Amino acid sequence: MSPSRCPVAPTLSADPAAPVPETLAYSFTLPARLTSPALARAASREVLRAHGLADLLDPALQAVSELVAVACRFTESTDVYLSLRYRASALRVIAYDSHPRHTHPKLATACDTHRRAALRFLACVCRACDGTWGFGEAREPGGGTRMWATLPSVGARAYGSPPAMPR
Repeated sequence: MSPSRCPVAPTLSADPAAPVPETLAYSFTLPARLTSPALARAASREVLRAHGLADLLDPALQAVSELVAVACRFTESTDVYLSLRYRASALRVIAYDSHPRHTHPKLATACDTHRRAALRFLACVCRACDGTWGFGEAREPGGGTRMWATLPSVGARAYGSPPAMPR
């Protein structure tokens, strides 16, 4: 019997380049607790600042907070999942919870109505940023529900600014 060898550790790049918006890709697993929206906001704030996206903070943190709060409210497990990505000049915020999509039409309609009502504020934020939002069946093996908000950077940067006055 020959002795087994330890694998050689990979060489990691010590790239000193600062993070840029296009490299923003983070995922968090959070406990399904009342404190998680605040934790998600704090982590997201630091990530967005590090990637040079501080000008998107207001709508982004509102979206993060709403999505995580609703995920915590609906999940049947002990945790929820949050994903932040910046692609094609837009911030994409996705939250997953374990609540399965209902197969019975009346239950599905009632549950969707309840979830849509819980996401009313998110709908307003997305509309103000010319973004989109929604929810549907999670495509991951564990199932559940996927909720998302897409905030185009141009609209998100103008969020909260008074509308331009016509000349």
